[in-house]
Amino acid sequence: MLPPPWDPGLARPAAAQTSPTTRERDKRGPVLRHPWSRPRKAERDSQRQVSGQKSCFFGVETYPELIWDNWDVGKEFTKTLVLKNTLSKQQKLLARPPVTEFFTTSFPQAIILRPGMTYSLLICFKPLQRREYEDTIEFQSKHGSFQVCIRATIHLTLQVPDFVELPICAVQHTSSATFKLKNFSILQVCFQWDCSEPFQLIPERGRLKAGDECIITVIFKPAGAQLYQQKASCRSGDGQKYELEKYCTVLLQGQAKYPYLQLRVLDSSEEEKPNRFPELCFGSVAPGCTVQKHFDIYNPSPVAASFALLRMSGGVPLFGSEFKCNSTRGTVGPHELLQATVSYTPAVVESVSVEYLSLQCPGALNKSQLKLIGHCIGPTLSLFPSVVDFGCIEEGEAAMQTVDLVNSSPAEAVFQWDLDCNGHSVFRIQPAAGTVRPHSYVKLKAFYRPTHPITHHRRVPCLVLHKDPLFLDLIGTCCTELEDPGEKLSKQGALWPQEESSQDGVSTPMDEYFRACPASKEDSCFPASLSPRVSVQPMKLLFNHRKSAPSISSQAVSITNHTRKNLSMVWTAATDSPFSVSPSSCNLGPLKSTSFRVNYAPGQSHSIHGAQLECFSYSKGHYQKKEQPSPPCYVTVRVIGHSFQPGKEPFIPRCGIQHPYVVFPALNVPSYRTVLLRNGGDRPLTFESPNPSMAGSVFVLPSCGLVPPGDYQIVLLRTTPTDDSPKQGFSLHLKLNASEHTQALEVVSTVEKPCICMERDGPLYFQPTALCSRTQRLRHIRNLSPFPLRFEWRIQEQDKALIYVEPAAGEMHPNEISMQTWSFSPLEETMYKRKVTLIFWPVKTPRLRSQLTLDVVGMGSKGSIESEMPVLDVGDIVIGTHRSIAVPLVNKSLCAVSFCLSVQQTLQDEDSSYDPQDEPSAPQLKRERGTIPSHSKLLLQTTVRPHRRAQYQWTISCQTLNANGVLSCPPQALCEVLCKGVLPTLHVVDACSGGSVSGLSKTRLWNLLSLDGFNQHLLSSTTELSSRNSTGQSPDYSTLVTQTVLDFDFSISPLHSDPSMYVLVFSNPGSISVEWTFLFPEDQIEEFVFIERGVLDNTSASPKKNPDKQVFSIFPRSGVLFPGQQTAVHLSYSHDFAGPDRLPVLFKLSHGREIWLIFQGLTVEKDKPYLHFASSQHVFTSVNIGNLCPPRQMYELYNGGAVPVCYEVDTAPLMQLQLDSANHPVLHCLNPLGEVLPGKTAMIEFVFSPLEARHYHVDVPIQIHGGDSVVVTFEGHGLNSLPLNPSDSFDLKDAKPSAYSVKRAPNLEQVAFLSENTVSLGDIPVCYYPTRIIFLTNLSQKDAVVYDWGLPHNENLQVVQIHPERGRLGPEESALCVLTFTPSDYPTIYQLDLICQVCQEDELIQYQQALQRLEEAERQSEENSTDNDHASYALKGTLIRKYKALPPICASQKCEATGSTCSRMRKLALKEQEGSPKPTLLHLGVTARSHELMDYLTHYPHQLNKQCVYRGLQSFKFQRPAVASTGRPGPAIRDLLRRGFVRDVVLQILTPLLRNCLDDPTFSSLMNVPTEPMYFSQILSTASAHPPSLSSLSPAPPCPTFLSPTPPLPQHQDLLSGTDAWLKEECIREGSGETGSRNTAFIQHRTQNTKQTHNLRAAHTLSQLRAGNPDNNGRLADLCVHVLLNTLQNLMKEVFQGELDLTAHPRAIMLPPASTSRRHKHTQSTHTE
Repeated sequence: MLPPPWDPGLARPAAAQTSPTTRERDKRGPVLRHPWSRPRKAERDSQRQVSGQKSCFFGVETYPELIWDNWDVGKEFTKTLVLKNTLSKQQKLLARPPVTEFFTTSFPQAIILRPGMTYSLLICFKPLQRREYEDTIEFQSKHGSFQVCIRATIHLTLQVPDFVELPICAVQHTSSATFKLKNFSILQVCFQWDCSEPFQLIPERGRLKAGDECIITVIFKPAGAQLYQQKASCRSGDGQKYELEKYCTVLLQGQAKYPYLQLRVLDSSEEEKPNRFPELCFGSVAPGCTVQKHFDIYNPSPVAASFALLRMSGGVPLFGSEFKCNSTRGTVGPHELLQATVSYTPAVVESVSVEYLSLQCPGALNKSQLKLIGHCIGPTLSLFPSVVDFGCIEEGEAAMQTVDLVNSSPAEAVFQWDLDCNGHSVFRIQPAAGTVRPHSYVKLKAFYRPTHPITHHRRVPCLVLHKDPLFLDLIGTCCTELEDPGEKLSKQGALWPQEESSQDGVSTPMDEYFRACPASKEDSCFPASLSPRVSVQPMKLLFNHRKSAPSISSQAVSITNHTRKNLSMVWTAATDSPFSVSPSSCNLGPLKSTSFRVNYAPGQSHSIHGAQLECFSYSKGHYQKKEQPSPPCYVTVRVIGHSFQPGKEPFIPRCGIQHPYVVFPALNVPSYRTVLLRNGGDRPLTFESPNPSMAGSVFVLPSCGLVPPGDYQIVLLRTTPTDDSPKQGFSLHLKLNASEHTQALEVVSTVEKPCICMERDGPLYFQPTALCSRTQRLRHIRNLSPFPLRFEWRIQEQDKALIYVEPAAGEMHPNEISMQTWSFSPLEETMYKRKVTLIFWPVKTPRLRSQLTLDVVGMGSKGSIESEMPVLDVGDIVIGTHRSIAVPLVNKSLCAVSFCLSVQQTLQDEDSSYDPQDEPSAPQLKRERGTIPSHSKLLLQTTVRPHRRAQYQWTISCQTLNANGVLSCPPQALCEVLCKGVLPTLHVVDACSGGSVSGLSKTRLWNLLSLDGFNQHLLSSTTELSSRNSTGQSPDYSTLVTQTVLDFDFSISPLHSDPSMYVLVFSNPGSISVEWTFLFPEDQIEEFVFIERGVLDNTSASPKKNPDKQVFSIFPRSGVLFPGQQTAVHLSYSHDFAGPDRLPVLFKLSHGREIWLIFQGLTVEKDKPYLHFASSQHVFTSVNIGNLCPPRQMYELYNGGAVPVCYEVDTAPLMQLQLDSANHPVLHCLNPLGEVLPGKTAMIEFVFSPLEARHYHVDVPIQIHGGDSVVVTFEGHGLNSLPLNPSDSFDLKDAKPSAYSVKRAPNLEQVAFLSENTVSLGDIPVCYYPTRIIFLTNLSQKDAVVYDWGLPHNENLQVVQIHPERGRLGPEESALCVLTFTPSDYPTIYQLDLICQVCQEDELIQYQQALQRLEEAERQSEENSTDNDHASYALKGTLIRKYKALPPICASQKCEATGSTCSRMRKLALKEQEGSPKPTLLHLGVTARSHELMDYLTHYPHQLNKQCVYRGLQSFKFQRPAVASTGRPGPAIRDLLRRGFVRDVVLQILTPLLRNCLDDPTFSSLMNVPTEPMYFSQILSTASAHPPSLSSLSPAPPCPTFLSPTPPLPQHQDLLSGTDAWLKEECIREGSGETGSRNTAFIQHRTQNTKQTHNLRAAHTLSQLRAGNPDNNGRLADLCVHVLLNTLQNLMKEVFQGELDLTAHPRAIMLPPASTSRRHKHTQSTHTE
């Protein structure tokens, strides 16, 4: 039983409302705690632990509290408190009893506790009401007092879950979940839930006994699609007055989503049109048949959805719908499909039934409708033939012919002949009734048995159910021996059917049937002109024969002749028939009438009979020749009768009508219907139609008749509906068996007006529309009439260009909806208000027209489209890929704008050879045409797919469309889309070498590895795409295939030397990441692939000598570089095997290129001399013809072996070239002989002087002593001596610096780096001494390094000075190095490689200390060895006296040199033993080209003012390195030198001796002649050849070694005298010999050219340079230049060290006033005085 309802106005106790103070609690007693404030679990456990454990108070052990938790009101509960003395002495306790009356106890005033003794104290609790009680008992001892708490608690505890999550639910649907509510207390608890929508808890309230539980159901019914979260509170109490309350909560969670249902018609043959209802078409169905169709209700949402299928109101027929659906309500689960079945059972033939099912889903945002349409089709029968002529038959005989009754309809046909086939007619058809299956036929038999010799003709109707009747013309002639009308009548037989069928006024077979058989005299539905020639009245006779047999009943019938001819009337008599006519024949005059008696003589009583009596009439007399005989005619009389005796009821008929509901069209026109009256009994029955006046003007044919048992009768109904007919219809009763038994037929025959309903009342509003464009709206009209209508919209002629509707005319079936698409196309910017008229009328009565008026309101406006972003930069896109972008188009006008977009493409390609016409368009617009609503934005989705590496620019233009979709304005640019088609790019920005090839220069290294070509192919633009999948470990991507093969030459090195190490710095200069990889042959790439592609031939296809060892190695082999990122790739070539090595490696880039790299190198034996030629072809820098001073050019030779190599250039081809060029030295070698030290580079100097502007090439052999000869092809091109563009510079070819060098390479072994790796001085005059600043930085954060520039100190070779040349760098310290370039006085192309050796200072100090220790130990061992030698010599001196002693060894210079050499070799051995630290080599490339002054003025006149010419200094004089400066060799020496073996012996002996002498410090000390120090050398000294360096202004940093002073240079001479002096010296030195003759001719030719033209060209310039006194003005100008140069160098050093900020904002310094400054100056002068 549930507790009484809660009273929200019931006040809680004061204890529950406020928290009382201590004073109030003392007054009121113990605090009443919240009875259901259930403590937490930890608190309850703590209470149980405290109450269950004892405590000791001053030696007394007891419980700290006593709790009563299981109690009830009105009872007494007792607990025992035990006290125990734990001390070793007796204690006395004084106790204070409880204060309240609810706790009582009896104990003495004092409690004596001996040691170990316990005392039990009984405490009684008597509660009076249900609440919490609390009190204390206080005990006092001599040590102190303590209290024991006693209290009674109430635990009303309900257990609920923390939260309940409900299943996901659809909006306005429900879902549920359950949980348990359990009472953990020992008392009965009442509860009530407080929860708001959309959650509901059932039961909402209840009562739980102790320990009971109940199931709570949570119902979730959301109203919106969102996530719901709510706490449900449960109030609980004890059920008594509800004074105490407690709350517990549970969190309810539920999620709701909108439901969505779709209608799907699976068997729909036609696609659903937009804005049209899905249609379920049943096709053509026969009446009474049932056809079923299926459709699906699909739920694509994740929630279950309930639905209801409702019919659209206003269109249901009166007697119910012809459509029935088996699933009108239900639920579709998430992502499930429900199939519904609709059945169609039509009843009215030639009618179209239309209904609409509306799918209603609560909470759904969409509404779906399904159109049901079906066509009721009747049978289509035809007779073949339709006229049967039996011919002339003698009386008493019979004839038979067949007739085919064909049904060409898919509906079954039920037919019945309206002919008495029981003998009352001369004609008989078998079968008289039956069915014809669809698309079939029935063969009928027609019989003719005449009884009188006359001509018979009868038009027999065939009644068809649900169809108009058919007529069969039967013609026959009966003749006798006396009368034979056959010949005469046979000619008329063919005319009679034609005459019958040509009667006017008969439109349908149904009209003809009712005209031939009028139901009554009042039947005047046909005009009088169509009256028959012979008529009979009445047409039906009813006989109620209640007399006993053999009595006869008779009735009279009257036949009228309506013609003006005499007619003979003959009745057809039937044997064994109860009906007869008397007389059986007679003659009837024109316009006369006669009567006949119809007799009914039943043979037995209690029987029913029926018949159709037949009477033929024919003309009597003879016809004239021109007179046509009249066709025979006939009349019929339907008779029924029964012989039921009085007092006996007729038998009850068992009759039924197939369709008891007959609905006539609601039009005021004659209408027809057919019904089927079926006799379901075993006895015949008769029927009789009521009087039309009593049956609502409904005429029934046949009006009476007999239906045999199990047979049927087709009954035809005709009426003309009127306005006063009842709307609900009436009942038509057919009288059966002439008794009170009737058969009711519900008939609806009323007139209704045509009615069309529009979708919404009121005008049709169009939104503002752009001029010449079109806006469309949908509206539907519905035919509410029960008959089909035709409609037509009539728009005024002047408004047809403004308003258009489709369809403008059509036909609608009853209850059908026609969707109308209205279009509005304004021509002006104004408001339009127009009226249009809808005309509609019934299909059968076009004259009955109705109309409706519709107001159309619209406004014309101007519209335009613009882009939010005029320029949209897509960024970089990889070629072959695509990216989707959204171009925001905004329409800020009042109207929607229809647009057509076009794109114009512009390419800014590096390769402009493409054809814009053939270039495919990169962007692909998702939609080129569309419409943007007013004040809306459209994100135009565009796919960008670049096809080449170029900067794309696409201009998106817009054109508005008119109403016909034709462009109505020129293109207007909306925005520009920028995109750059890119490929993953990669290039080498720096390269360095190490190991055995550490001495290679940057330029040579760059050429060996073909890095220029490598970068060119990596950065080149190509358009050939290939989607070939890569093999090996490379990723699967499309590549741009390039058939590129490059050589990576790893140079040469001795066998078992350190591996050749190369470090390539890859950088990604592009904007996309690039994935690169090196593929070796073993990386799943078959060797035949290389052979097939021509990379290797069959003989060198094996890349390895030893399959177990890898000669070439790369680390890492692959990687990914992001934009701007760099990485170092280490290439290594080991020298474990002698001989050449060759390995094809495929380098691949993602979406990029494939480049074949041929790794090749050579390992030579240690004792084999070998020079490495980077290429067998060398191209000199082009030189102008007529140049008097062609530049010196260098050809580099590298010795990668372990022994020195001597070479000799064969000059014979050069001499031959000179002879072929009119004895002009086109190519002259200055040093054909030379030696290249191991690991070093030698330069062969050439002078290329073209005679003609053409291409020269010559093959020159270079002979290697002890080795093979190598042929090198030297090429050069002569240029026309035309003035060059001043802005252009000479191409330095090999001397040009690398464009990709970086300051700091990511090399792990690099300890320092230079600020510049290459110094390019460009084109300079010979009198120009440029300087450059270079910073050297220590990368280490804790170690110091020392550096040393290994510059040569030969005055003929040293053109570069670096100060300081050596020094020390602390951690992360930088040093400024000044590079001074002093060119020689002859034009030269310089390509220098300076090496800076950097070593760790700690390692160098340790090495020097170890070396000192080794030298000390060596010196001690030498001293010991010397003493031992002297002793042994004294012992052996007497034994060798017979031999002549050698001369004594004196202390000459030669002996000292020999001793020094031995000492040096011992030191070298000690160094190798200790292992010197290997320094890091930093290469600095210096490139320049010096020009003779006049050439420089000719080609670079505008750049001379940028150069600083030193007037007081001179250049180095060029001297031949192969000839000594002291003089030329004698004839004997020259003869010896001409012999090859003698020359080799001399070179091999003298070379090491001279080198050892130069290395000996004693010999070197003799060469250092002391000189006086020179002060103020900038002004006074004329011997200084170099400008002062930074050493004169700033001290050099500390260096562990002493810097030697700069050697003196030659004295100053004229600027142009150096060349002439050199030429003269060459003439003297080469006066004889083959080589001398060649050089003499070359010098003479050069001297003559110089004397003739040189002075003329340089006269003006030289006069200006020599105008000033070189002793005063020139030196003063040079001094100013030096001071300014040193100042700038000091500033740059401060900037580099961070001491000066050149970008800082200048600060203004306030100067003191002029008076103050004057006083200050006066004071200073006073103090001075």
